Amino acid sequence: MRPGRQATDPEEGSTLPFVLVCWLVAALMVFGAIAASDAFLEQQEVQSICDGAALAAANDADEAAVYSLGVGAQLPLGRAAAEAAVADQLADAGVQLDAWSAETDGLEVTVRCTRSVQIAFDWLFLGGQPLERTAVASARAPTAP
Repeated sequence: MRPGRQATDPEEGSTLPFVLVCWLVAALMVFGAIAASDAFLEQQEVQSICDGAALAAANDADEAAVYSLGVGAQLPLGRAAAEAAVADQLADAGVQLDAWSAETDGLEVTVRCTRSVQIAFDWLFLGGQPLERTAVASARAPTAP
């Protein structure tokens, strides 16, 4: 308000606080979108690693079962062979995971992969803690009829 002038409008004042709050909300939305995109891409990477490991395990048939039982509609899978195939796949790819496991019911192999990742602006949304990403993939090796 100018000196010597009376206030007639009760809503007269500075819009600077409102503008600053709007910019703060917009910045938080942008940072949140970047962090969410980074977390999504990390999840996609872990899922891709897990898919490859499951396919590698499904392609490694249990030879003892194949020789003793023969090949039916699907290749028989063993847990030890599946774990070895997953370990080989992860080592060949040069991938670091916090944990992984491979299980099979004899026909289908299921691989679970877990990795902790740092995402963009984790200091703002996660308090600087890493984000845990887990993926599960299953595969079976069908044979030709």
